[in-house]
Amino acid sequence: MVEAWLLELLFGIGRFFLNPATYILLLVALFLGFRRIKRERKDFNVRIYPFNLEWTELTLSGILAGVCVSAVMIAIGAVLPLGFIVIASSLTILFALAMQPRLLSPAIVLGLSIIISLFLPSLSFNNLLVSNLIKDVTNSPVLVMAILLSVLIFAEGLLILRKGHVHTSPKLLKSKRGKQIGAHEAKKMWMVPVLLLIPGDALTSTFEWWPAIQTPFMTFSLLVVPFGVGFHQEVQASLPKVAIQQTGRRVLLLAVVVAALTVGAYWLPVLAIAAAVVAMVGREYITVRQKMLDDDKVSFFATNEKGMVILDVIPNSPAEKMGLKLGEIIIKVNGNKVRSEKEFYEALQVNRAYCKLEVLDYNGEVRFAQRALYDGEHHELGILFVHDGKQWTNEAV
Repeated sequence: MVEAWLLELLFGIGRFFLNPATYILLLVALFLGFRRIKRERKDFNVRIYPFNLEWTELTLSGILAGVCVSAVMIAIGAVLPLGFIVIASSLTILFALAMQPRLLSPAIVLGLSIIISLFLPSLSFNNLLVSNLIKDVTNSPVLVMAILLSVLIFAEGLLILRKGHVHTSPKLLKSKRGKQIGAHEAKKMWMVPVLLLIPGDALTSTFEWWPAIQTPFMTFSLLVVPFGVGFHQEVQASLPKVAIQQTGRRVLLLAVVVAALTVGAYWLPVLAIAAAVVAMVGREYITVRQKMLDDDKVSFFATNEKGMVILDVIPNSPAEKMGLKLGEIIIKVNGNKVRSEKEFYEALQVNRAYCKLEVLDYNGEVRFAQRALYDGEHHELGILFVHDGKQWTNEAV
């Protein structure tokens, strides 16, 4: 019996690589990286992070989330219909190709998949495979689908809370008054591979060669499914970490509400449909509400009368080694007060071998950052500002 489980697990992992959504998500993540670099070079004449950043985040962070979701689904013995997986994978591919990561939220993909599954009984197809998949979905309780929905929304909230603010990309925008302001963009995708139990009889009736595990209670197969979790948020009115973690907490609250409705669906099945609707509407409300609140506030990264607000720090640059952080305000450079980008770079020339900065930190306290400068290092320290009129160039690191 143990050998059968291990063999089926290997087959399940192998099927993960047969799912086209796996490769679509990888390609889209790579393309998003190239688009990000193009925008960064346009705004600052330098790339901030390497092109494979999105690719790395897609896989590494998502695997741990996938293990946790898989453990929950296997522990409760939830058996998902293959037809539902096909619908969810199809929507994942469609939304990924649209280059809109926020549409890959499980609340939208799985919520819409549940709604679509409700209309399948009214459709008829001559194709045996499609007919079996539809029958597979319609004969399965919506409750099981709602369980996966709520668990993946929990995973989404945790990913946003812990990883959403990491490596956000700076960008330049125009305010409502036409003034140039700075912002940070988090456009991320995570691929969450989830190990699911699939009814074996539904598979073998269509694919006779498909291996399955026989138990006294049922026949089933294992399948690792790549679920995409997307996130997109622009922040211009606060530190990216503060705003994005707030969004993560709101998504977790939404997950609690959806989970409560899912539990209620055990006694009142219609609540599973309500969970899908609440998930979709609630997730869109969180996105729209955050954007409205952010747009109504003064830009955090705009020109400041106290000094120069750091929009971002280039990795491995002198500025990063000096401990400078985005959102901090540089008051003086080499003893000279600075209120513009021009004054900042002129003050750097006072001493080309050594740099001493007075910085206002997040707590409003002044601290000193100083360091010797060496040949070959970034001549502008690697600090990005909101341009104050004239375009000051940065050299690529």
